[in-house]
Amino acid sequence: MTVSGRPPRLQIPRWVQLVTLPLLIVLAWILVQATAHVFFLFLVASLVALLLDPIVRGLQRARLPRGLAVALVYLTFLAALVLVIVALAAVVVGQTKTAATRFNDYFTHRHAPAGQTSADRDVDRLQVWLNTHHLRSIKIQKSGHNLVRRIRERDVGKYTTRIVNFVEGAAISIGKTLFSVVLLVVVSIYMLLDIQRLGRVLDRRFPARPGGRSLLLSMESALASYVRGQALLSFIIGASAGIGLWLLAELGLFPNGQQYALLFGGWVALTEVIPYIGPWLGAIPPLVFALVVHPVSAIWVAILFLGIHQLEGHVVVPKVMGSALRLHPLLVIFGLAAGAEIYGLAGALLALPVLAVGRAVWEFFRGRVTLEPWSEQPLPVEVELVEPPSAARK
Repeated sequence: MTVSGRPPRLQIPRWVQLVTLPLLIVLAWILVQATAHVFFLFLVASLVALLLDPIVRGLQRARLPRGLAVALVYLTFLAALVLVIVALAAVVVGQTKTAATRFNDYFTHRHAPAGQTSADRDVDRLQVWLNTHHLRSIKIQKSGHNLVRRIRERDVGKYTTRIVNFVEGAAISIGKTLFSVVLLVVVSIYMLLDIQRLGRVLDRRFPARPGGRSLLLSMESALASYVRGQALLSFIIGASAGIGLWLLAELGLFPNGQQYALLFGGWVALTEVIPYIGPWLGAIPPLVFALVVHPVSAIWVAILFLGIHQLEGHVVVPKVMGSALRLHPLLVIFGLAAGAEIYGLAGALLALPVLAVGRAVWEFFRGRVTLEPWSEQPLPVEVELVEPPSAARK
């Protein structure tokens, strides 16, 4: 601290501005491109450590050593993750069995006296609807019955090779992903154990303003705001999906959907964490359920989720996340698009937390860093007085 009580200001010399800073930016960009995946993992680990540090500090206030507090936080998180996965797996397996049975019955169970299946009846009904609405030129009855027959006969042999190749590729991808996750957890644990030491170093070098937060606490607060905004966003979209599906069921457009509306809404809230494709992933279970129970109802479910997706992308995300992060909605949209362009889906997922931390860092240093002016006063210019030609003749 200076005598006046203000934190010291850093003044960057002109030669640094002219040569060193552009060179460092270029070198940093080259390094990031060469080690993009590792850099991304360390960036995610840093955000995880900043996010969990307030919880660890709270446990420390309860007289727990920091190492034990870090272990307890990670074990609790792991137990909660396993519990959620087991619960979802149980629900998915149960519903999948029910859906498979209904799917089989839809294509194989024959009704007396005509001996047609429900799928055959729906094909005939669709053709009758087309005929009664002046669309007789569209003939789908024969091709529809052929499709139903092929499905009933389970003609899936030609897809066996594709499925095998897909499973092999998926196994390799899962192995790489597990390795990355383990590395991320290990790095974040080391960061979380040493984050207090880093905070003390930053406080000595860049002390907080009187009555203000330290740099580390500012970044942690920004991440906490992001988590609150994401939780609110997930609640809004999940509730919209759940209520929308319940209303469709009440109107008879989504048969038997009342009992699963809450479950589907919870799934949509979970997938909302994933930018761009989250609403589409959330729509898959209700769409599959609608196709199995009553195929026509899938159209209404698709329309519902199309509307939710448009509302989410153009209104809810910019407004909610912009307010939570104190960023302009256009900057939120730009950040998501830029993150997706730089590193795909993972980049879009990381864009808003990085923007939140970046804003906190900018606010902390905004009044501390100045660029040395290129000239402190105007340069003197010599002016020579020239007599006009008329004055010289006199």
